[in-house]
Amino acid sequence: MLTVNEVSLQFAGSTLYKHVNLEFKAGNCYGIIGANGAGKSTLLRIISGELEASSGTVSMGADDRMSVLEQDHFKYDEFSVMDTVIMGNTRLYAIMQEKDALYAKEDFTDADGERAAVLEGEFAEMDGWEAETEVDRLLNGLGIPMELHTAQMSALDGRQKVKVLLAKALFGSPTIILLDEPTNGLDIDAVNWLEEFLIDYPYTIIVVSHDRHFLNSVCTHTVDIDYNKVQMYAGNYDFWYESSKLMQQLLRNQNKKKEEQIKSLQAFIQRFSANKSKSKQATSRKKVLDSIALDDMPASSRKYPFVGFTPEREAGKDILFVEGISKTVDGAKVLNNVSFIANKGDKIALVGDNEAGNTTLMKILAGELEPDEGSYKWGVSTSQAYFPLDNSPYFDDFDGDLINWLRQYSDDDTETYLRGFLGRMLFSGDEVYKPAKVLSGGEKVRCMLSRMMMTHANVLMLDQPTNHLDLESIQALSDGLAGFPGNLLFSSHDHQFIDEIANRIIEIPSDGTPCLDRTGSYEEFLEWKHSK
Repeated sequence: MLTVNEVSLQFAGSTLYKHVNLEFKAGNCYGIIGANGAGKSTLLRIISGELEASSGTVSMGADDRMSVLEQDHFKYDEFSVMDTVIMGNTRLYAIMQEKDALYAKEDFTDADGERAAVLEGEFAEMDGWEAETEVDRLLNGLGIPMELHTAQMSALDGRQKVKVLLAKALFGSPTIILLDEPTNGLDIDAVNWLEEFLIDYPYTIIVVSHDRHFLNSVCTHTVDIDYNKVQMYAGNYDFWYESSKLMQQLLRNQNKKKEEQIKSLQAFIQRFSANKSKSKQATSRKKVLDSIALDDMPASSRKYPFVGFTPEREAGKDILFVEGISKTVDGAKVLNNVSFIANKGDKIALVGDNEAGNTTLMKILAGELEPDEGSYKWGVSTSQAYFPLDNSPYFDDFDGDLINWLRQYSDDDTETYLRGFLGRMLFSGDEVYKPAKVLSGGEKVRCMLSRMMMTHANVLMLDQPTNHLDLESIQALSDGLAGFPGNLLFSSHDHQFIDEIANRIIEIPSDGTPCLDRTGSYEEFLEWKHSK
């Protein structure tokens, strides 16, 4: 069992949290949630020992072994994929290295033989003979082809490295696994495999994630960081979310009743305190009044932006016609004869492994690229707004503050109007004068959404819009897009986000085979696809 006892952390002159007491038990998966900056990843770093708490202790059993998902994608470039994964069990890897060094010696002595025998015994006890088989199983599950299992890490692309580091964290049955955003960069099949792996895992898992579907699938408990406190609840994310809303409502109702009682007592006291015949009753009621204390409604650190898209005009019947579009990017054909017609009211999600193809298609439809073959045509009554996968060019070359950044895209350049849009995206007070270049990833996304809302377009194209957003912003964006009366074309790896918004799914395969195109929810699409 892993125990966090009276842990507190002072950070940048303020208390991030204090008196944290938690117990993490085998057979459970704990999801850590909280607003951006609440300290989710910091808590993982304290638990792992990477960061020292201001006070308190973290302890685990003598036989426990902890494994952590690493974030440095270049750290193991000089090693093979196989060796990198086995390094997840540092003792086993050290034994293998020492054994190989002994057997490679030209002057192999009796002492070397005795040492080798000890190492062989420990190697067998740790199931070392099955290590490579386990590595193959993990990598295959995550979608890394067999021919790459013996390749150098430096030969892999970024998404493949993410999967290898995840396999490293899972390797060798560690009794405690810490995972910070494990689904980032994973395709849907890899996420599904990971969910199944964690659901069946017999030991302790602690995970930070912004993927609500993932948290709901794997978590048995929720650890909420809010109100400068860390509290654990039984149940997954949805159970916590509904329970917290109910609790807030109960507290509000309870306080409302108390407020009504206080007003009644105050009115009585005011009316009768000067009346001698009623003075005793007034005094009695004043004592009651003094004893009533309103329960403090905790000021949550969570903030929900307002996302609302209002088309200037309704689109006609014709929306979009795509005919035989093909495109090669950096020598790879990412689009091959793609054709479809977008009908009025369609909210189309582009899914699947071909992320480059989805992005390229949106760039073509936004007029940023020309297709090698084929054509597309927007309906004459449509107007489009585009959210790109990479928004850095919008900010890197701009030297002004946030107000002036947004002013570029607005017909109304008054500060009051611009502040209204930024305020909806949680930029208030002097925050609007922050230099655009220094914004965080999540802040940039919220700015890009403000820019889109200003266009009043009736067709929205969004390429991975949930990247960098916290759970609150994802929920606000999901609600805004679900209520949008126009057409949508978007890509995402967020299972629940897709299911809440899309009414049509298109998967563009990377092998050039015809698109999979089906009307209905994402869940219905997956069932249909797997039944084919």
